[in-house]
Amino acid sequence: MTMPDDLIIQTIAPTTHNLGDFKVYRSLPAKERTMVGPFIFFDQAGPAKFGPGEGIDVRPHPHINLATVTYMYEGAFQHRDSLGSNQLIEPGAINLMTAGKGIVHSERSPDDERARASKLSAIQTWIALPDALEEMDPAFEHVPEDALPVLDYGGAHARVIMGALWGQQAPVTTYAQTIYADIMLRPGGAIPIEPEADERAIYVSGGDAALDGVPLKAQTLYVLRPGTRATLYSVDGGRVMLCGGEAFKTPRHVWWNFVSSRQDRLMQAREDWDAMRFPLIPGDDQEFIPIPQGRPKTVSYP
Repeated sequence: MTMPDDLIIQTIAPTTHNLGDFKVYRSLPAKERTMVGPFIFFDQAGPAKFGPGEGIDVRPHPHINLATVTYMYEGAFQHRDSLGSNQLIEPGAINLMTAGKGIVHSERSPDDERARASKLSAIQTWIALPDALEEMDPAFEHVPEDALPVLDYGGAHARVIMGALWGQQAPVTTYAQTIYADIMLRPGGAIPIEPEADERAIYVSGGDAALDGVPLKAQTLYVLRPGTRATLYSVDGGRVMLCGGEAFKTPRHVWWNFVSSRQDRLMQAREDWDAMRFPLIPGDDQEFIPIPQGRPKTVSYP
């Protein structure tokens, strides 16, 4: 068994943002670390409960040089973007939106969710694009729940969201080598964590879990030492996200909703959004989120 100090090389407690009716726990980017593999942003949103007539409205806003990955635990979002995409996402499915040279999108609670009491719980991540693909054409894809491979280890149920894990390959586009999985641990359940990725991290979104006997805290990101094998285990049951992949050779910078290998590109995107030079969203072009004044909540650190 790998000793705990050799297995976990970094522990990141998220910053917490209270968005009125629900909380967001943000683990990446952090002061101590910007990326794990291609993952440069990691949010747990909720869980939250809404009464009839209530919901979420993430107004139109821009992105560049990244891909967003939306994965729902509970509830639903209606995604719209400047390509004309209009897609409902529900638990177990994936929305992958590639910003490339620039895209605008919104995410809102659908009408049927607003009409009744509802819940919302989701994991939202951003994936940095490799240098040669940062300015690619924008794209959007939706992969339904039944298209993603699911493994049953007896006491663990794992859905492969991106990349190849446990001998299964997800049909979701990747731009750099990427691993991403949703692991449900039943009481007493266990699953192996494989070493095949440059960088890996695990995040307990609910319940309890331990890694090779080391108890893990909920809402905490644990970065694993490269090349190590481990066993993930739960006493009472828990839910864990596994993410990581290829280590980038060139650093990435983050400012608000923009990611790039070049800081001047971030400044250009700020100017373009402020001047409304980004494309609009068909059917959702009456609102927008303005450029933050001062330091935004999402930044990388020098």
